[in-house]
Amino acid sequence: MARRSGFISSLARVQREAERQRLAQLRQQQRAQTQAVRDAERARKAYEQAAKLEAKERAKLYEQSRLADVTLKNEQLEQTIASLQTILQDALSVEHAIDLQSLKQPVNLPVFQHTHLLNAEPPPPPPIIPPEPSGLQKLVPGAKERHAQEVARLQTLYQQFLAEHAAREQRRQSALAAAQMLHNREVEAEKKKILEQHAEIDTFQRDLDAQLPSAITNYFTLVLSSCEYPENFPQQAKLAFVPESKQLIVEYDLPTIDVVPTVSAYKYIKTRDTITETARPLAQRKTLYASILAQIVLRSLHQLFTADRRGFLETIVFNGYVESLDRGTGHTMRTCLVTVRTNRDTFNRLNLKLVEPEACLKGLNASVSKSPSELAPVRPVMELNMVDPRFIESTDVLSGLDQRVNLMELTPTEFEGLITNLFQKMGLETRQTQASRDGGVDCVAFDPRPIFGGKVVIQAKRYKNTVGVSAVRDLFGTLQNEGASKGILVTTSGYGKASYDFAEGKPIELLSGSNLLYLLAEHAGIEAKIEAPSDWKDAQPDA
Repeated sequence: MARRSGFISSLARVQREAERQRLAQLRQQQRAQTQAVRDAERARKAYEQAAKLEAKERAKLYEQSRLADVTLKNEQLEQTIASLQTILQDALSVEHAIDLQSLKQPVNLPVFQHTHLLNAEPPPPPPIIPPEPSGLQKLVPGAKERHAQEVARLQTLYQQFLAEHAAREQRRQSALAAAQMLHNREVEAEKKKILEQHAEIDTFQRDLDAQLPSAITNYFTLVLSSCEYPENFPQQAKLAFVPESKQLIVEYDLPTIDVVPTVSAYKYIKTRDTITETARPLAQRKTLYASILAQIVLRSLHQLFTADRRGFLETIVFNGYVESLDRGTGHTMRTCLVTVRTNRDTFNRLNLKLVEPEACLKGLNASVSKSPSELAPVRPVMELNMVDPRFIESTDVLSGLDQRVNLMELTPTEFEGLITNLFQKMGLETRQTQASRDGGVDCVAFDPRPIFGGKVVIQAKRYKNTVGVSAVRDLFGTLQNEGASKGILVTTSGYGKASYDFAEGKPIELLSGSNLLYLLAEHAGIEAKIEAPSDWKDAQPDA
């Protein structure tokens, strides 16, 4: 029994030992599992932290990029406003006179591209002939025959190489000849283009030296179009020149108020991830737009007068137009927003570096729109189609040349009747006075319009030479004596600078021969011309 108990006890000890080992192993496994869990948790937290840091860094970089975009937009906006505020000043330090010879394109002939064809391939070298058999070699059966065969083979091969080389050389020479022929054509075409361009410049120069009106208008058109303006400025101009009075009439396209930015600042809103715009006040836009128009006028006048090294111009009439869509008709309309006439002496007295553009225009007696942003029009001082037939709707001139009335061949009575009829057609009630001594017409007319109407004194002079300032002074004296509200002087020739200077600021309208022809065609339906006979003498020439 004791023996059995000992056995049971030993079994129990074994069992307990096994259980202890199992428990120890289990605890070890649990400890290992717990460490793995802790390691996994640490790894997860480290990853999440890294991810957070990365996301935070990405967010920071994104925010910086958006702020940089806003900074760039605001800088560009500031640059745009600055460029609009300095339109006049930017042109004062620039040389505007154009040397036509400098416009000649340089001779830049094309380079021959196929230079690889210029070098011939060297001929193949002659074959190296093996020496004839000698000594004991001669005793070898067939040695001589084999030597002869080898020499023949080498000679044949050499002739083949020569023939192939000759063929390649022939192809090279043919390709070179074709390439040279094509190159020569390109060179001649480029020379011809350059010579034609140089000839056009030389013709332009000769016409300008001869003071042809078309060359003068082309030169000053080039002056205006050569200057840099901010983006979206139309920069289109039509010009006409009146040689008798050295007067240039400019019809210039102005920008609309859309060139003034509607935004005053940009801002980034982080919480919404959006870039917002702060609107520029409309009053501020209108003020800047009015300044832009004034700057363009003064800048253009400055460019034209300073570019006139030859003294072609004494007076400039500048009309600034805006082209826009008439939403009522759906058609394009052109509105004159500013018009001014000034002469060289008056303009040269200005210190454009210090002037306030709008006040300066006012000092030049310019007529400026009361509300340019709303396209409120003004009446041009003089229009292109009144001085240059190129800007009048084309007619069949050749068939009507012999039928047009020559104003210089009419009798004084016929000329007086023509002028009287013209102003009647224009809405005035005319009363003829005594016959004029200079072959013209003097009459008193009445403008029946309320407020704007009144008594009008009209004088017309058939002159070949430029009308002097004394005639304008006489008209002004008559206007005052008659108590008239306006005086009109019409001539078949033109006026000088002194006449325009005297008439400036006075209720006097000076109409030249080209103006008269336009008014006759427009209001009286009379196609006329002005061609003084070779023996014509002005009845009362002015100083």
